[in-house]
Amino acid sequence: MAMKFLVVGGGGREHAIARALSCNPNTVIYAVMSNSNPGIATLSYGYSIAQETDVERIITFATEVGIDYAVIGPEAPLQCGVVDALEKLGIGCLGPSQASARIETDKAFCRRLMKEYQVDGLPAYRIFQDSAEAVDFISSHDEDLVIKPIGLTGGKGVKVMGEHVDRAGAIEYARSISDGIVIEERLIGEEFTLMAFVDGRSIVPMPLVQDHKRAFNGDTGPNTGGMGSYSLSDHRLPFVTDADYGSALRIMHDVVSALDRSGTPYRGVLYGQFMNTVSGPKVIEFNARFGDPEAMNVLSILSSDFSEIVIRVAEGTLRQSDVVFEQKATVCKYVVPEGYPDSPVAGDPIDIPRDNEALLYYANVSDTDGQILTRRSRSLAFVGVGPTLADAERSAEAGASSVIGNVRYRSDIGKDEILMRRIAHMKELR
Repeated sequence: MAMKFLVVGGGGREHAIARALSCNPNTVIYAVMSNSNPGIATLSYGYSIAQETDVERIITFATEVGIDYAVIGPEAPLQCGVVDALEKLGIGCLGPSQASARIETDKAFCRRLMKEYQVDGLPAYRIFQDSAEAVDFISSHDEDLVIKPIGLTGGKGVKVMGEHVDRAGAIEYARSISDGIVIEERLIGEEFTLMAFVDGRSIVPMPLVQDHKRAFNGDTGPNTGGMGSYSLSDHRLPFVTDADYGSALRIMHDVVSALDRSGTPYRGVLYGQFMNTVSGPKVIEFNARFGDPEAMNVLSILSSDFSEIVIRVAEGTLRQSDVVFEQKATVCKYVVPEGYPDSPVAGDPIDIPRDNEALLYYANVSDTDGQILTRRSRSLAFVGVGPTLADAERSAEAGASSVIGNVRYRSDIGKDEILMRRIAHMKELR
């Protein structure tokens, strides 16, 4: 029997979600997105253009078309309680409640939860409601610190002293934050992402992924929402030992358990961003949904039925055997408008050759009479899949380099040189 699934969101991550759902011929896809994503529109039986935080519009549309299950892509609708509203209608969701989504939407809540339930991997931190007190704290400490607004920042609001800003810049940034600040110790090591499907109590992990936030080759330039990412065929990363992986997975389990014990059971995708340090993984942050671009890596090699995973998560009956990924490497390269992220040029036409072997995911673009135009954020992504990282990188590179227009991308993502640098860095630290 056909089941109706709603995808909320209109970016590259949501195109990957829609594609994964479409692999089941009995799944009928609908979407709510703030801008018409041509990839999602093609896969959808119907869609509504609306702000993804407009809970009433989402509920009205879901009711009109008779949605059975929903997958929530971005974090903002989770913060607005869209899952709570959908579940009141009997619509099962891959996405947490407003209360449990605070693990992402409220950084102070996350740190306090980890401390109360003695979850490992917690960096030293302080919470300030008053920016003047935060400035005094920064001024009185010699070591480098990390300054984080308590609320959502779209992945670009964290400032690291010694990396993004100097002490004067950190003080200036702290003064600009009005709604609370978390200040943490600066962690030194290598970042990695561990995502997992969570059905309330049990969790099933996905392949490890490493994202690249910096705008330009060589990990230089300003932070972005993510210029690309890669994963390996064994679903691990060579600078993450078995012990490191076990620690990170245990931290994920313990956070899910803490949320359950605190009265806010978690269902959906839990994203753990870790820094692998001398003493093991430390938690940079948790996200309450798929990462973007990391979703495109893992969903591109998901061989089991994503629709069934959504149903089992919503019903609290997920099993390890429900989640199977191909033993293949992936490389994702985002193509972005010139000037991104500081002053992106919108409205420029881009031409995309149709004979690429890489998977193409549309993101922040508009389609005007068949002509794809840039907008102000990341435009589209190519995901190469292959038996080795080199194979996957060649495929993604061929796709990204074929795009014609006033755009750019990072050609170094997925290259052996970057991976070797990560491995060498961890060997130096340990």
